[in-house]
Amino acid sequence: MKFSEVTRSFDELSNTTKRLELGSILVELLKKAGDDLKILVYLIQGKLAPDYLGIETGVSEKIIIKALSAVSGTHETVLGKRLVKEGDIGELVESVLSEKKQASLEIRELTVKSVHESLLKLSQSKGKGSIELKINTLKSIFISGTPTDSKYIARIIEGKLRLGIADSTIVDALTLAFASKEDQQAVDTAYNFHPDIGYIAELLRKGDITTIRTIGPEPLVPFKVMLAERLPNIRAIMEKMESGAAFEYKYDGLRTQIHKSGNEIKIFSRGTEDVTGQFPDIVRAMHDTFQCDTCILDGESVPYNPDTGELYPFQVVSQRRGRKYDLGEKQNEIPITVFLFDILYLNGKTLAGMPYSERRTILEKTFTEGQSFKLARRLISSDEEEIKSFFNQSIDDGCEGVVAKSMGETSIYRAGARGWLWIKLKKDYQAELSDTLDLVAVGAFGGQGRRKGRYGALLMASYNQDNDTFETICKLGSGFTDEFLISMSKTLSEETVESRPARVVSNIEPDVWLNPRMVMEIIAAEITVSPVHTCAFGLVEKSSGLAIRFPRFNGMVRDDKKPEDATTTSEILEMFLSQKKTVSD
Repeated sequence: MKFSEVTRSFDELSNTTKRLELGSILVELLKKAGDDLKILVYLIQGKLAPDYLGIETGVSEKIIIKALSAVSGTHETVLGKRLVKEGDIGELVESVLSEKKQASLEIRELTVKSVHESLLKLSQSKGKGSIELKINTLKSIFISGTPTDSKYIARIIEGKLRLGIADSTIVDALTLAFASKEDQQAVDTAYNFHPDIGYIAELLRKGDITTIRTIGPEPLVPFKVMLAERLPNIRAIMEKMESGAAFEYKYDGLRTQIHKSGNEIKIFSRGTEDVTGQFPDIVRAMHDTFQCDTCILDGESVPYNPDTGELYPFQVVSQRRGRKYDLGEKQNEIPITVFLFDILYLNGKTLAGMPYSERRTILEKTFTEGQSFKLARRLISSDEEEIKSFFNQSIDDGCEGVVAKSMGETSIYRAGARGWLWIKLKKDYQAELSDTLDLVAVGAFGGQGRRKGRYGALLMASYNQDNDTFETICKLGSGFTDEFLISMSKTLSEETVESRPARVVSNIEPDVWLNPRMVMEIIAAEITVSPVHTCAFGLVEKSSGLAIRFPRFNGMVRDDKKPEDATTTSEILEMFLSQKKTVSD
């Protein structure tokens, strides 16, 4: 497949603001891919392979600029200044190469396969002479392809394709292109248990729905973790869970899935990133604690004070992530306990389809608790006062609250799903909203006064998982330090797009639109009806949505969360209805 066909579609995807049109363009592109489908879907993700393989090009903006300078004859310093002005390495590459006389460039048609092979070559180039090899490889790409081809290749290298397409959008398009709507749930489940979009695409292209329907948890292949809905109080949870519930501590740590296959141990984050190298102490403890041949565990890695045993919050464990040189020292400073609450696989047998109560029983029999691995503390009760006491104790013990888990026969492990089988309770709602919200930045406004010259406020959105869209809920301008505003402006400048992304639903026009990528923790006074914002539009009042009053950034950017992991529109709606009920009571 010619790469120019792909980049023409990329331009169409970038320019549309209509979600249905975006889907149609994507479906047609996938249908034309033929044998190149597997690598094409990786490139649409802005990647070379699934996340858990950790394949990156290792090419910085500086290397791209060196290659561009060599091809165009423009000095690196000049290109650096233009990049600051343009804010997007792809736009810079395209504009510079467009200025170059075509006669001086040997235009040869790139193919999807040749582009993927060249980018893999970049990722495999390490050690002495690797920088020169990478520059020469990029020069060859820039000379061979069109300026538009080179724009998107530069963006793929940076992992920021700016198409506004989520993985779920690609999965939906693959299903429409090669299967039927009736197969959608099976395809979604398969991808959530085996999030290698190239693998899923190949099965669909071959019409192998039978294999798709059999995909489940597999040792050493990360899965998309199960998520919880939220409700405001214990009574509401009890009413929702008619089959009874177990209440577990909600630990404030790093969501962790641990895989064992023989002597090999792999640890993955909630985003399926391989973080094994950052937790050598947990790997050692796995060998000592778990004698099974194969298993897959789900839990929360929580740092603690080695002198007092007191649990530390998430921010502390995040200090261990990405470290290479002082990791041994950090292991002693920030020891970890993994609180396990689920098991999906044991000695060749898939457990995900079993009810929660059976999985928990198996988990309890699989290991003996020690300092490195403990069972999540749990209470099974239908007594509201007893549950409330347990909830209060969880807060005293340094946790965020509790997670209620259904004890019913249908309480299977639903990978990647957020549903009512698990319900989190963090704090009771009074007349004001006391819980935090994870919202996504979709637009930015220029600053005034001392904020002039950089972004001063953000347009924030919740995620509507039913429609795969982001719906605005507030304009955020409070809680920012000067230092954060400076760094935020630089970060967000890399996410700016010319028009509203197709997955963003907004009645407000910000100064600049942003690709929905950054997830931020927000605190607010209450949720109100709004004629302006689009969150839950028409669900409370005919021509209104929901908004939050007095939003304030609490300083936490959730790098561990994808935008689709943000607080959902349905959660916001539940909070609003519960808040009204609490106030009226």
